[in-house]
Amino acid sequence: MRVAIVILNWNGEKLLERFLPSVTQYSGEAEIYVADNASTDGSIDFLKANYPSVKIVQNSANGGFAKGYNDALQHVDADLFCLLNSDVEVTENWLPPILKAFEELPDATIIQPKILDLKKKDHFEYAGAAGGFIDKLGYPFCRGRIFQALEKDEGQYDDVRDIFWATGACMFIKRDVFEVLGGFDEDYFAHQEEIDLCWRAKNKGYSTYYVGLSKVYHLGGSTLSNMNPKKTYLNFRNSLFSITKNLPKGKALYVIFLRLLLDGVAAIRFIFQLKFTHCFAILRAHLSFYRQFRKMNRKREKANFILKYYTTKSIVWSHFVHHVKNFNVLVKD
Repeated sequence: MRVAIVILNWNGEKLLERFLPSVTQYSGEAEIYVADNASTDGSIDFLKANYPSVKIVQNSANGGFAKGYNDALQHVDADLFCLLNSDVEVTENWLPPILKAFEELPDATIIQPKILDLKKKDHFEYAGAAGGFIDKLGYPFCRGRIFQALEKDEGQYDDVRDIFWATGACMFIKRDVFEVLGGFDEDYFAHQEEIDLCWRAKNKGYSTYYVGLSKVYHLGGSTLSNMNPKKTYLNFRNSLFSITKNLPKGKALYVIFLRLLLDGVAAIRFIFQLKFTHCFAILRAHLSFYRQFRKMNRKREKANFILKYYTTKSIVWSHFVHHVKNFNVLVKD
């Protein structure tokens, strides 16, 4: 397979300067592209001066993660895309285990490696960890990360296994599958569009895997930190989008009703924490969801919706009531 690593960039000259060296050093099996979202800093000049072998795709506008990749990948000639965040440090021999998995697992169409924290390298990182899952109400979580509880990497997830969603921080996807799915939903702009993509893939019979023998280190928060209200807004809204699009209609309405109630509880919790901007972000997320509900409903694809999409009934209940912080404990719970 022809492999292309595609790094989406927006005013990230400093990140490219810091993280691109590891990608060019350890990725001999792939061509490297930088998809630039109409940066106004010195990113393009930096690449041309220091990395002439890196191919540049210049998007005409900053359409966020979803549109940025949709636009750029049309100009990338490869059989397999690796969508890599600009704040990821890769490691020696990170690609061979992934490529081997694609060869040995004929149903594998999307794969992610182990995602560790660049700032604390023996711990898993928030945005992907050891593979993503959702609960019955559509709340996402990962092996190695449940809400803010991050596990230490002690080899407990050095395996190859099917997962529900792969992180957009480092996602490998076959070109033909990306095209069949129509790419990312551009209405998401950023955050959780990879969950929607993997959910749509599951509904069409495709499989997503995690390969623990490949590892990368993610800085995280380079675009929006976990404490940014805009991230709260996008996560709450986009999660409701995904439920609307990817569950049978009756089931979706039931889950949305429960989610709206629990989102209200989360908003009250933010008030008690004096995080008023985050409370307002949830309100804005709901208003945006109401405005776009019909549009999302029209996007529902004719598919055999998978009914056992969840790993646990309520990750919120398990974590905040039973204090579960470990995925393996959650599975046994």
